[in-house]
Amino acid sequence: MSAFRLNTSELWLEANHRYLMQEIARVRQALQTKSDQLNDGILSSFALDFFPNRNGLGLPKDPPISPPPLLEQICQNFGLSTFERDVVLLCAGMEFDSTWGVLCAAAQGNPQLNYPTFSLALAILPNGHWGALTPDSPLRRWRLIEVCEGISLTTSLLRIDERILHYLRGIHYLDERLAGIEEPMPTSGLLVPSHQQLVQQITTTWLQVTEGQLPVVQLCGEDVTSKRAIAHSVCHQLGIKLHALSGEAIPTDTAQLNLVKTLYEREWALSHTALLLNCDHLETNDPLKESAIARLIESLTSPLIVTSRDRRRQRQRPLIAMDVHHPTTDEQRLIWKNALGEMSQNLTHEVDVLVSHFNLSAPAIHAICLTAKGMKGEIGGEGDTPIQNPKSKIQNQLWDICCIQARPRLDELAQRIDVAATWDDLVLPEKERNILREVSAHVRQRMKVYETWGFAGKSRRGLGISALFAGASGTGKTMAAEVLGSELRLDVYRIDLSSVVSKYIGETEKNLRRVFDAAEGGGAILLFDEADALFGKRSEVKDSHDRHANIEVSYLLQRMESYRGLAILTTNLKSALDQAFLRRIRFIVQFPFPDATQRALIWERIFPKQMPTEKLDFKKLAKLNVAGGNIRSIALNAAFLAADAGESVQMKHLLQAAKSEYVKLERPLTDIEVKGWV
Repeated sequence: MSAFRLNTSELWLEANHRYLMQEIARVRQALQTKSDQLNDGILSSFALDFFPNRNGLGLPKDPPISPPPLLEQICQNFGLSTFERDVVLLCAGMEFDSTWGVLCAAAQGNPQLNYPTFSLALAILPNGHWGALTPDSPLRRWRLIEVCEGISLTTSLLRIDERILHYLRGIHYLDERLAGIEEPMPTSGLLVPSHQQLVQQITTTWLQVTEGQLPVVQLCGEDVTSKRAIAHSVCHQLGIKLHALSGEAIPTDTAQLNLVKTLYEREWALSHTALLLNCDHLETNDPLKESAIARLIESLTSPLIVTSRDRRRQRQRPLIAMDVHHPTTDEQRLIWKNALGEMSQNLTHEVDVLVSHFNLSAPAIHAICLTAKGMKGEIGGEGDTPIQNPKSKIQNQLWDICCIQARPRLDELAQRIDVAATWDDLVLPEKERNILREVSAHVRQRMKVYETWGFAGKSRRGLGISALFAGASGTGKTMAAEVLGSELRLDVYRIDLSSVVSKYIGETEKNLRRVFDAAEGGGAILLFDEADALFGKRSEVKDSHDRHANIEVSYLLQRMESYRGLAILTTNLKSALDQAFLRRIRFIVQFPFPDATQRALIWERIFPKQMPTEKLDFKKLAKLNVAGGNIRSIALNAAFLAADAGESVQMKHLLQAAKSEYVKLERPLTDIEVKGWV
């Protein structure tokens, strides 16, 4: 069957070429006739040699072919008159016949005009009309021909556009002016059912439009790969091609923008090519760029799909916005099963754990499984030697790869903390430690409670796990987040709220949205430091800025309540927070200033086991009235002093380090605190 199709295609191309040559020969005959009138037939015998079988010499025409020849398709698609059709042929002949220039010069009675011109076309072609010369005529509007610079419009060189020339010959490719600014469009993979529904919805919507412009489809969300796969599948079902253009590549110059627009519309007419405008990573405050994108969206007449994280503002043109979410829990579970293959049979529970913590796209899951399978000797696949506790080994590997897979985007927006602290490093009263253990249990068991036991079916609101850590600086708030990260084997990212909050209305929510959207797939622990920068007593609304300050807080709490992972706020002043906001936080942990007993425990645990120490008295050290963060600074400074002196860490080094720390704190170091140290 494929060989038959190939032969059929070759036969059609041959017939198309013969038809084109016959039509060019007809125009050549008009050139010859005009030349004979001016030159007494001197060139007649020479002209007859090029197309010995051309139509016009009494030879029969070829029978009609189906589909119609490409020349006729161009005429129909761009609405060319018979005169404009012959102008295209007049210019095409210049490319196919090396003697065409001699004929043009002879027909115009001027050896210097050895090329096609509008003046020549009007002189030799029937049904000539001046309107074909205007910029809004099909020939020039669609750039089927180019008018080169000359002394006058009618005597300027006419050249057929290269894309049109090759198209007439049956060679299809994307215009090089577009190919130079496009981005690669990967082939589509299998779509999950929820995304297939979107494909069907878009396809049905476009098919219902019988006249006028198709509505723009806008695919919104963080899952860039799935949005592209949806767009690709829509075009595949409709039998059209799809090319992708980055919003960053759109020119702001009006002339260049109009050229890009025209060329894409021409590609739609030539080869049914739709455009995917990628605005996913477009982060610019350049009004010229935004205006250029808006103008392209509004004016492009060919099918257009726009992808972006957030919804773009609708103007006059109909715009259908659809949210593309990550695959559902059940869909992700099925993707994991298919990607793992036979390995999944013994990893049902492990897959459930991964799905409960990571919200990943299908390509991400496949990439993770391929990476894991590629670790030779680590996973007990075919040909591998048996390993001890293979299920645990595989789960750990998949878990670690999932964490790494989710990092890149979040690393650009927040600071990842290397989690090394354990429960033994955290000195807190038992009540606060128990609350932290409850937080850990909620994160571990959320899948069972929400999905298996159906708690999420009651309401999707308030399923996010949020916590507030309140206490003075250095009392262990960040360390507690590290402990939870170590316990749950999750990344911890610190976001300084003071740098997120913006004085410009709407910018704070935009910054917060970027953080939460980037973290959504990896289930990371988000530590929002310095919550006082955003929270506070609910202010009386006196102007738009007061109103928006409350909106910013509400937006943060709303995202925390819907975030799949754990979100932690830290504050030094719990009393400054509005009670209405506190009620929306699931856990509140108060970090008290450590007493003498707790400070002694911190001193005992602050030094690494391999560090040499000598005659340290932890009870005396505990008399220093400082928090755990200051204790760590003193211990670290003392270690450097001892190392520089070539000695073990002793009380004298700690005394010197304590004096430096108190200078930094702008506090006096009393004799009671350091009595008997040295």
